[in-house]
Formats: sequence, C-alpha cells, structure tokens
Amino acid sequence: MPKEQGVALKTNNRDWFTIHRGASPVLGTAIHNGHEVSPDLEDQMVLPEDNRLREEDPFTEFTIRDLPNRIAFHRSRFAVDLNRARDKAVYLSPEQSWGLEVWEDAPTEEMVEQSLQIHDHYYVMLKTMLRELEEQYGHFVVLDIHSYNHRRDGPEAPATDPITMPEINIGTSSMDRARWAHVIDPFMEKLREFEFRGHKMDVQENIAFKGKGEQTRFIHENFPNTGCGIAIEFKKFFMDEWTGKPDREALVAMRRMIRSTLPMLEGIVKGMS
Repeated sequence: MPKEQGVALKTNNRDWFTIHRGASPVLGTAIHNGHEVSPDLEDQMVLPEDNRLREEDPFTEFTIRDLPNRIAFHRSRFAVDLNRARDKAVYLSPEQSWGLEVWEDAPTEEMVEQSLQIHDHYYVMLKTMLRELEEQYGHFVVLDIHSYNHRRDGPEAPATDPITMPEINIGTSSMDRARWAHVIDPFMEKLREFEFRGHKMDVQENIAFKGKGEQTRFIHENFPNTGCGIAIEFKKFFMDEWTGKPDREALVAMRRMIRSTLPMLEGIVKGMS
C-alpha cells in the first residue's frame, strides 16, 4: 500500500486493528482501510497486490483521525472481511470477490479458521466498546466509513454516471429509519453544506449502496434502541483508484468535513439522554 507521508498508517502483517478511546458518544471506524496479509495467506494468493488495493478502502482511516473514538482495521478484506457475516468473511470463490481470482491454492481450513478468529475477536471488542459508550452516554452513533470505485472501465475511461454514484452515499437499510431520522437527516444536511473545490457535496441515501454490511447490521441488532450505525461510502474522488495515489487536499477536506459533524452529533446524543 502506498505510504504517503501523513495520510497512511504504518502497519505490518502482525497488526489486527488500532483503537482510540476518548470522551465522546461518537465512534468512527475504517474496517476496510487495511492492506496487510499474513505471509502464509500471501503465499497462496494469485491476485496481484495492486488489484487487491483497488478493492480496499485506503486512506479512510485518515478521515476519522479527529474523532476521539475510532477503530482502524489493518488486515486486507481479502484476508478477512469484517463487513460480511462470519460464514462469508473469507472469499473462497470469485463469486464472493467481484469475479476476481484470489487464490492460486485455496487456503487450508486452518488458515481460514485463523482469519475467522480475527473476525470473532473484532466483534467481541466492538460489542464491549459499544456497551461502554451506551453505559456512559445512554446512546451512541457509529460512522462506518468506506469508499468505492467509479472508474471501473480503466484509468482513461469516463467515470461512471454521478447520478448513480454520488460523492457520498449514506446507507441506512439495516436501521429503523424512523427511529433515527433525527440523527440521519441533520447529519446528511451537514455534509451537504460542506463546500469543496467550488461545489457542495452531493450526498444521497441508498443509491450506490444501501448499508447492508455486517457491522451496521450487528450494531442495530445488538443495540436496537441505543445505537445508530451509519454506513458512509465516499466515492474515490480523493485518490486515483488505479494507481493508489492519494489526493492529499481532498483527504484533508474529507477529514475536516467529518470533524464538522462531531459537535452536532454529540449534541443530538446529549439531547436523547
């Protein structure tokens, strides 16, 4: 993964995740940020590293660095995908990985189980952390940050129609939308107010993605009355999705935009107590 100074964490293949715990009812996560793969799995892979990177969400961790509570996952989603249910968290066939052939030799059952243990440990940790936030603040909000490609036909090909791929897609399908409207609606409006390079952000709900990932499902199943998990997909306007090169100016703006929502979200949670 490109180690652009200041916008990418330095990690190694023994790292799982990094947690920061602070004084706030808002948690940011970047669970597809990681690129690390253990040596035994990497030896089995046929998928080139640049193709792997293209389907990961590099630099999403950078956007949440100003949140007191944040989690960054360091393993590649091709090692274990935390945003899929446990039985689908290791991609074993091209149908599970956008048609990509991941493995030259399929991982052994022991390798798969080791990856799934990371999935298990993550969700035990997450549930414990969210329970602490619930006990401390009564309610909490999770900003589940992801990104997506919009130039899949090649680096020189036209970008996909922005009508179907907004700059920011908010996914809400796993939540009780009516219960959390007082959080989602002002959050989206706050994002739409943000101006970048002469225009306001195009923020849409359930267009390119609907927020059906495992993490938000887990939050709403385990904390139905107290936890609001918002799936946020940034179109990769902040990087070249084919080379992996980041646009630092765009990333700094995205970080500032996420930071700008923090006082509002904290105020909403405080008003619910």
